[in-house]
Amino acid sequence: MTMSSYMRLRQICLVAPQLAPVISDIAEIMGLAVCYRDGNVAKYGLENALLPVDTILLEVVAPFKVGTTAGRFIEKTGGRGGYMAIFCCDDPDERGRSANALGVRTANVIDHAPYHGVQLHPRDCRAAFIEFNHTEGSDDILGAYPPAGPDWQKFIRKDVTQALTGVEMQSPEPQGLAEHWGRIIGVAPNAASNGVAELKLPNASFRFVKGASEIMSALEFRVADVAQVLHAARAKGHAVAGNEFLLGGVTFRVS
Repeated sequence: MTMSSYMRLRQICLVAPQLAPVISDIAEIMGLAVCYRDGNVAKYGLENALLPVDTILLEVVAPFKVGTTAGRFIEKTGGRGGYMAIFCCDDPDERGRSANALGVRTANVIDHAPYHGVQLHPRDCRAAFIEFNHTEGSDDILGAYPPAGPDWQKFIRKDVTQALTGVEMQSPEPQGLAEHWGRIIGVAPNAASNGVAELKLPNASFRFVKGASEIMSALEFRVADVAQVLHAARAKGHAVAGNEFLLGGVTFRVS
């Protein structure tokens, strides 16, 4: 399998019953700033907010009416697990066709020039939605990215949180899930030093660990001061264990 030079993690989407207080807690604990709230998601019965973590966008969506895909996701998972992993690449349609050939259906195609996105069916992806997208004329990772608003770059804050470095996926069969996601994304899994299956992208890694159900279980961040972040999480009423706490359905792990 060959990896496109532009295959990067672009965005992680979490889902919550309501945006408040999840968005304000993330912003205050992690020292991040909301760059955009996208009115286009209202047609799906959702509201959202996005926060840049360096050049990766962290999004939270919340349903405001019944019968939404996000609402069904919350009901099915009990609100535990990330909703979507979004990758930018050369040709989303080609990646979609490759996924279709593996039996992974296309759930939705978004065409808002210069942005083009292909979302795959979460049941076929397993654990979470996968989306591939491309913004015409914006191969630069600090270039235009319409889902994050017209000037998302101005909202990057690095004094507390410096990077989103990893995504943890859980499965009763982690190796099988790693191989499945690897085929979809076009990245062959390798074993990390502790034997955990890993998909390495230029700007983040996906690690696959054993768990009771298939979910996107944790996000891993590099921060300036671990103790400060954990103190802020406790102050917001979140239970801290070791270097992690639960927020927005996933474990935030800081180092």
